[in-house]
Amino acid sequence: MENKNKAVMTALQLRGNIMIRKMDAIKEQGKELSTTQVIMLSFLAAILVGTFLLMLPICSSDGIYTPFLTAFFTATTSVCVTGLVVVDTFAYWSTVGHVVILFLIQIGGLGVVTLSTYILMLLGQKIGLKQRILLEDALNLDTMSGLIKFIKKVFGGTLCIEGVGALFYMFAFVPEMGVKGIWVSVFHAVSAFCNAGIDILGPVSLINYVGNPIVNFTTMALIIMGGIGFIVWWDIIKVLKEYRTGEIHRRYIWHKLRLHSKIVLYTTMGLILVGFAVILLLEWNNPETLGNLSIPVKLQAALFQSVTLRTAGFATISQKGLYNSTAFICLLFMFIGGSPVGTAGGIKTTTAATLFVAVWSTIKGRDYTSVFRRKLNPAIVRKALSVALISMLAALIALILMLTFCNGDFMDLTYEVFSAIGTVGLTRNVTAGLNTVGRIIIIICMYLGRTGPISLVIALNNISHKNKGAIEFPEENITVG
Repeated sequence: MENKNKAVMTALQLRGNIMIRKMDAIKEQGKELSTTQVIMLSFLAAILVGTFLLMLPICSSDGIYTPFLTAFFTATTSVCVTGLVVVDTFAYWSTVGHVVILFLIQIGGLGVVTLSTYILMLLGQKIGLKQRILLEDALNLDTMSGLIKFIKKVFGGTLCIEGVGALFYMFAFVPEMGVKGIWVSVFHAVSAFCNAGIDILGPVSLINYVGNPIVNFTTMALIIMGGIGFIVWWDIIKVLKEYRTGEIHRRYIWHKLRLHSKIVLYTTMGLILVGFAVILLLEWNNPETLGNLSIPVKLQAALFQSVTLRTAGFATISQKGLYNSTAFICLLFMFIGGSPVGTAGGIKTTTAATLFVAVWSTIKGRDYTSVFRRKLNPAIVRKALSVALISMLAALIALILMLTFCNGDFMDLTYEVFSAIGTVGLTRNVTAGLNTVGRIIIIICMYLGRTGPISLVIALNNISHKNKGAIEFPEENITVG
């Protein structure tokens, strides 16, 4: 009994020492750069390096220097895994340029901090406490426990999924293009998994493959896998292992999943199915989108459009040809985007779900927010509301500036802004025709779309830590509604 007590005391002492070291590191960060600043600057650094490389003559198909703004826009859309382009990726860039773009997409999808940490690990460098805190914030995790193991699994899983996706693509592209189809398959596997939406097939994205089930379903699978987030992967794998070893019964598989995974899976599937049904209904007779397709291809195209709104950016039907009612609904889906700790953008499915259940709980007359028989911390609801409102405010400001300085249809410019802020990449044929001011606005939107929500959550976390023990003000009610 005495030995057991000593062991417990030793464990508590070690845990206390770790917490002290973490607090010291956090205090030291105040003297240097905060984690938010490091993350945002790391993305900016990757964009600037990519810009410099893309400006080189070797990266253009004509062998000439690329103008700064064109290279800057392309590097930003690659690192921010958006997909909006001002020049045709297939025709303008050389093979070297395509390789640079591919690496920028992979860096942006996994995160600059995450990738640099993994490289240091491969070089045998020790990852200190400060780097672990930075990683915890960059991945928006709530613990440092098993962080290095998590990073290794993320990279192993990413390479595995992208490799399998490339193999499936080869069944479509190799018979059509020969050996070149291997490279095309690899490029699109990375682009689809990272939800980038950049292709090297031509100026019309995947429209020529609207009826090709291999290309369609491989792309959709990669988009969903990248978009649901790494945390959900390992949670599902863990529960399935427990089922396979007989630790849990089949009926308890869903119950054993973490609340985060349940919300992500439920919301993602709900958005995809609702989007599919709405797009199919509204566009069924539209000759510019689904109207001239056979019924099986209509179903496939509507499903693809719904999935690509998870911030992927590939298109198998004309976005310009969508009815305004459909385009408006697409705006909402693009704004929500994918899920946290993944490759997708947007305010995230968990944010949207949190806001929905908070409203529903209010309608039901509850003084708390609950989902799947679990209460949510009020701080989470406040963060979700802040993320949604600030992201919407950024989109509205960008839209006002676009309408002021750029000529174009209201819906087309709105679609462009929401596509950029959600890092989606779908366009109604606007991007290439933007003037200098318009391109700069979209660049800022893509950058904020990739770093903004993450940085906001981190900033709110820091504020909550600083305000602990602060003076509480007297409470008073106001009339709302």
